Order: sequence, then structure tokens, then C-alpha cells
Amino acid sequence: MKFVLVDRIVELAPGQRIVAQKALSMAEEYLADHFPRFPVLPGVLMLEALVQASAWLVRERLDFAPSLVLLKEARNVTYRSFVAPGQVLTLESTCQELGDAQSTFAARGLVDGREIVKGRLTLRHLTLAAGGPEWQALDARLRDQQRGLFGLLWKGAAAGTGTGTARSA
Repeated sequence: MKFVLVDRIVELAPGQRIVAQKALSMAEEYLADHFPRFPVLPGVLMLEALVQASAWLVRERLDFAPSLVLLKEARNVTYRSFVAPGQVLTLESTCQELGDAQSTFAARGLVDGREIVKGRLTLRHLTLAAGGPEWQALDARLRDQQRGLFGLLWKGAAAGTGTGTARSA
């Protein structure tokens, strides 16, 4: 199962910084099992939300060239509180370095201006097509899906194009 943990991108400075949001709802199935009497967003999913927000910055900057942007390393991750249903986790990620194969970010999540989680992320950028011609169709399909989702998340992009200008939505 794949979780999409970014509901919308509210600010994007290409190659530099992204601000996104994750609104937590009781409708999310994993909350039934994660402390049923005290439902909160699991820490690992807070970290994944930071990774996903950072990955959108990578994809936009590299014009969706990598079909996969994956967490390589998370350092100095600290959690200060919980995110409960009805709250919005604001994800802020600032790019420290962005190359073709790898990137690093200083990322944090806030609720009502209070820092809930922070860490330093290293992401690895991969292209399935590099594995051989049998992967080219899947690689292209993944990149098209990502462009379409980006167009829905980032209102600064023309729908489905995967490109936009730096501004707040």
C-alpha cells in the first residue's frame, strides 16, 4: 500500500524550498490501529511526509527525470509532539544540495507554528529505464503519473504539466 502524505503544495521556490501540507483525518485507516484510544500520525509517516514533500522539489527541479526519488538516509530526526486528527502538519523542506543522483534537505513539520518533527534527509534519485529497455515503459508511466499528481497538488503548475513558478497558493 502506498500512502500519499502530501495533500497540497502551498509554496515552491524551484530547487530551493517547498512548503506543503498534510491534513490528518480520522478517515485514515492506519489510525484505527495506531493507538485506537489516542489516534496520532505515526512518527514514521511524519518522516515519510517530509520525504515526499522534498521529493516533489527534486522532481520539479529535474523536470521529472528520475522515476523514483527515495530516502537514502535520515539523520538527526527528532520528534517533539503528536499530530492528531483535525490538525494540519505543515511540511517545510529546504534544499542543501541537489544533484542528478542525490539531494540533501533540512526538513521540518509544524502544527500551528510549533515544530513537531525535524531532520536532515538524503534522497537518492533513480531512473528505472537505466535498468534496460524492458523498464522504459514503466519508467515513462511513473513519470507521467507523477506529473499528473504534481499538477493536482501544486496550483502554481498548469494542471498536469509538472511545471510552475515560485509563488504561494
